Amino acid sequence: MKFGMFKLLSSLAASAALATVSTSALAVDGQPIKVVASFSILADMVHQVGGDNIVVTSLVGPDEDAHVFDPSPADAKALAQADVVVINGLGFEGWIDRLVKSSGFKGKLVIATDGIKPIEITKTKDDGHDHDKHGHAKHDQHQHSHDKHAHDHHDHGDYDPHAWQDLGNAKIYVQNIRDALIQVMPSAATDINLRTDRYMAEIDALNQKVSDRLAQIPAQDRRVIASHGAFEYFAQAYDIKFFSLQGWTTEREPSAADVARLIREIKQDNVRALFVENMADPRLMNRISEETGVRIGGELYSDALSAPGTVADTYLKMFAYNADLIWSTLQQ
Repeated sequence: MKFGMFKLLSSLAASAALATVSTSALAVDGQPIKVVASFSILADMVHQVGGDNIVVTSLVGPDEDAHVFDPSPADAKALAQADVVVINGLGFEGWIDRLVKSSGFKGKLVIATDGIKPIEITKTKDDGHDHDKHGHAKHDQHQHSHDKHAHDHHDHGDYDPHAWQDLGNAKIYVQNIRDALIQVMPSAATDINLRTDRYMAEIDALNQKVSDRLAQIPAQDRRVIASHGAFEYFAQAYDIKFFSLQGWTTEREPSAADVARLIREIKQDNVRALFVENMADPRLMNRISEETGVRIGGELYSDALSAPGTVADTYLKMFAYNADLIWSTLQQ
């Protein structure tokens, strides 16, 4: 299978999202400012906006799972030395409150999702599972509690934190990052604004390409399976129905009932393709593929970038690769 249609768009974000991105320019008092991002996708966004004005460190690196991350003393030290910390919010980093407190961090905390419209996950009385507003099951018995920096918790449910899976939301992420960096280093405002404008244009171009391509797939065929519920924002943005083996977090292993439910849904809804994720063990998905006869289309990147120098090592390359893989698989 060839995935060439997003090659040009992928090249727009050619700089790799490293666990630590080193820069050479001098930003504040002769030194670039230190930024810590909670996970690799945010680290790349920060790097695209800040460029040589910053040094950014990602707590959760490429191909690592932020849901089950266990911070180390080195991570607390990184926060203690940081000027800015950027997190996703919406309860995604259930460990961040403890880490911020233990580190003694005194800098600027940025919640990248501020201003987006989150997808609400509600509890239903009939089965005790979490569901998004479309009724898709979110099987997760260990809800992340919202940290004190995230949006207020409401009695009627929590929120899906994977908002970066909608390129429209990504622009809000970028705006929040830009505003914070300019506030901390106003002398670099011109450069940061230029980089932001260029990045926003790349996001818009990719969004248009993805929309045009996926619209070619008949609506009744836009049904796919992913390892966990990380793609509901993508689903709503491009009118694709996603089913998942797990809920929005990977903290709990799927049960036999989860597997049986998913097999029923595949058969009832004529699902066209299964996808594993770069953070997930593929064995259960392989079993489901064997039992249903639906082939595995490949590996999607959900909560983490791929290793530097590979197909999804920046946010825009990741998004383009996922969309390309879904489109190509559904075309078969």
